[in-house]
Amino acid sequence: MRLRSSLFACCGLLGLLFGMAVFLHGFFPSPLKSFGSAKAKVSEIPGEPALGLASNWTKLPSPLFGKVVIMLVDALREDFVFGPKGRQFMPYTRHMVEHGSSLSFIAKAWPPTVTMPRIKAMMTGRIPGFIDVVMNLNSPTLLEDNLIWQVKSAGKRIMFYGDDTWIRLFPDHFVEYDGTTSFFVSDYTEVDHNVTRHLDNVLKRSDWDLLILHYLGLDHIGHLAGPDSHLVGPKLSEMDNIVQKIHMELLSKQGETTLTSLLILCGDHGMSDTGSHGGASSHEVNTPLVLLSPAFSKKDSFTVSEYVEQTDLTSTLALGLGLPIPRNNLGCLILRVLEERSLREQFRYLHLNGYQLSKLVQESIPTYEKDVGYKLFGIAQKSHGSWIKLYFEGYSPSDSKYSRCTGQHC
Repeated sequence: MRLRSSLFACCGLLGLLFGMAVFLHGFFPSPLKSFGSAKAKVSEIPGEPALGLASNWTKLPSPLFGKVVIMLVDALREDFVFGPKGRQFMPYTRHMVEHGSSLSFIAKAWPPTVTMPRIKAMMTGRIPGFIDVVMNLNSPTLLEDNLIWQVKSAGKRIMFYGDDTWIRLFPDHFVEYDGTTSFFVSDYTEVDHNVTRHLDNVLKRSDWDLLILHYLGLDHIGHLAGPDSHLVGPKLSEMDNIVQKIHMELLSKQGETTLTSLLILCGDHGMSDTGSHGGASSHEVNTPLVLLSPAFSKKDSFTVSEYVEQTDLTSTLALGLGLPIPRNNLGCLILRVLEERSLREQFRYLHLNGYQLSKLVQESIPTYEKDVGYKLFGIAQKSHGSWIKLYFEGYSPSDSKYSRCTGQHC
């Protein structure tokens, strides 16, 4: 009897250990194999597939945008912009979404919905794991390929004001910065004023290419009083006024350069019904992504926003700035950003994104040649080459037959 009890206890202990191992593997999975600290280079950019023909497009496409401003409002839920609160407290932003030269999306932020992992996701295109929650309290330098590194390496100047998590992740990357700590959650006023007080000076200057603003006040209000607090409305109005200020200043300088400006309003994560974040509820993972630029067509009316992945911003912004896509990126191009470009240019952008993803598959999967995605990219690349051959010959596919091209826009 004693032997049977000991055997049962051993089996129970082994079962417990096995269950813990399965849980830990699922909750803290081994990350997809990456290129480590290796960075994408312009010299590695593939030429346009042309089926043996001599294509004149062997480099990166020209940038779509000149100056870019990323305004990240911590804990900005999508309904704070696209819902009733947005209509009431963010009138300028809603007007631009409904009638301005803009594109709007609901960007899905994968759990863990915590600031540092979300910054890493947007700048690298990778999806961080829950182990990053532990590292959120002491963010180490981000060594893997990322958008900030690519911008700096291209000789562009970056300025940053806001949550000092960015400064810890990207030390020595900003030509000018001022960090604010996120730990004093009782402060939802000065933490944002410390960001805004720089705007009058910076927006008048021309010695920067990328400006990043990370506002913390809304997140602090959520932690203190929740999303239905009477403090939320005034904070959203404050953010709306800042959007208007930046946008109007960018438009006033539009004639000074040949490239159009871009203002991005986004959130790193949302806010639960209790004001917290970190989990996977819809209010925590659904964030607004609003792109304002003269490069986009004006809207006639408000339509339900399209869903994209938050990581899609990485590849879209990299190519939009004329830079290589970070090597570990898992995101896809947001195609609506390219609507005004010629068909050949759109194919070129898609080819670069597909090529980068195929290289990541090759590095990560030993049997990559059997991977469905890799095979599909090969088929797409051949089709792309066939189209380019027809393009050089002056033909363009249309309604299952071919008609003459009349210029660049085929």
